[in-house]
Formats: sequence, structure tokens, C-alpha cells
Amino acid sequence: MKKLLLSAVAFATMALAAQAQTQKGYYIIGGSIANVSGNTTEKSFKFNLSPKAAWFIQDNVALGGEVRFGVDAGRGRGPSFNYFVGPMARYYFGEDQVSLVKQTRFFGEANAGIGGTNGGGNSTNGFEGGIGPGLAYFVTENVALELLAKANFITGAGNKSAAFAPSLSLGFQIHLPGSKLKQVREDMR
Repeated sequence: MKKLLLSAVAFATMALAAQAQTQKGYYIIGGSIANVSGNTTEKSFKFNLSPKAAWFIQDNVALGGEVRFGVDAGRGRGPSFNYFVGPMARYYFGEDQVSLVKQTRFFGEANAGIGGTNGGGNSTNGFEGGIGPGLAYFVTENVALELLAKANFITGAGNKSAAFAPSLSLGFQIHLPGSKLKQVREDMR
């Protein structure tokens, strides 16, 4: 009976903790690796790295920023580089909206800013925006592995006036309460 009671308390604590990571005042810091691929036939390689940071302005709604750097290189053609700098927003769907395993949360992410792709004979630089769904799996109380599918578009100057770039990324985010982040800053002084 004692083991059953302890198990129930532990399960309830984990369920409450799964809700706490997306509460107002929490921060998320992390990043993702997108479109990592290689093709042995074409001898090509593609890689994007996207660090992100955001703050929950209310429960389930986070605002922050994102930076992306990427390269696409292949045999017989020059490398192509891409970049993005701008704000991002996330909305995490609650358990009452989507019924899933306690440690899993669906979210939507959108970003808009300055971006571009250059090289390989093509270039487009200017306004870039993206939107897409994601899935976060909390492996611990404060760390989530994420899968994100986004549709990104760029419009502006260059020899191509517009470009569409879908992406599939895998990453992680660390969810920290504001008090923990403040304590880390004070410890660093």
C-alpha cells in the first residue's frame, strides 16, 4: 500500500511538472538542427543550425528570437549559404485541447525577419517568414526533445525574387523558471 501511495504521488508530481514548463515567467533556451542530409549519388550535404530563446508572456505563449545559419554544398556546384535573424512566437496546445501522453505537447511556431540564401548561382535576400507545427517530448522536467516541420518563404532582392524552403528539424529546448535564470546570472557574477 505504501509503494502504491508513493507511486501515485510521484506520478501526480510529474503530471503537474509537465504543465509547469509552459507557464508565464518560464524561459526556453535551446536550438535545432534542420534538414541534415547527405546524398551519396550527388555527393551533396545540407545542414542548418538554429539557436533560439524565448520567454513565456502568458501560459502556453512564448515570444523570443531565433538565428539560423546553414550550408548546402554539392559536387559540381558551389556551396549555398542561408541565414535568418528575427523574432519567433510559440503556442503550446494544452491537454484539454489535445489528449496525449503527459510528457508530450503539440505546439505551433511562427517567425518573421531578415533572411536569405546565397550561392550556387542563385540568391534571394530580404523578408523571410515561416510557420509550422511541432511536437515536444519532455525527457525530464525541464528538457524537451522537439520535432518541428515548417514552411519558410523568402521574398526580396536577388536573381530570384522569391524562394520557398520547407524544413524538418530535430532539436531540444531547456525550460527554466525565471527565478532559476536569475539565480544563474547572480552565480556568474
